[in-house]
Amino acid sequence: MTKTADNINPHIYEKGSEREITSSERDEDLQDEFDDREIFDLIRNINDPEHPLTLEELRVVEEKNIIVNNDDSTVLVNFTPTIPHCSMATLIGLSIRVQLLRALPSRFKVTVQVSEGSHASEHAVNKQLADKERVAAALENNNLLQIINQCIAV
Repeated sequence: MTKTADNINPHIYEKGSEREITSSERDEDLQDEFDDREIFDLIRNINDPEHPLTLEELRVVEEKNIIVNNDDSTVLVNFTPTIPHCSMATLIGLSIRVQLLRALPSRFKVTVQVSEGSHASEHAVNKQLADKERVAAALENNNLLQIINQCIAV
């Protein structure tokens, strides 16, 4: 039996432009703080697990829903599933989390959660994504890790 996608006809948005890299960002002698756009650039091209589209194209992730605090070394990403009963919300959140954990220095605490009011099981999904032991166990599952790696492969 083949599982059909939750949202078989998602709305597709135009991709934004890539950020232009400035000369100060290329200067190795200057300390370059992370910003919302840089985090967005790291996650915008993650593939949706159900569609051959990116999270940016589906507006699951948007720059305005990312908060970076360099002083506290924290990153908060709120994402919005395409439909309120998306069964892939936890997998999408895990993909975002894994991509950021792999790309950012280990000093950062990464929090990924469903945007308020955007999912029918918002509390349960956010609880799973915030539980370090559940995340670690999920990442030890080879089948799940293979799916996540496919989502974050660029």
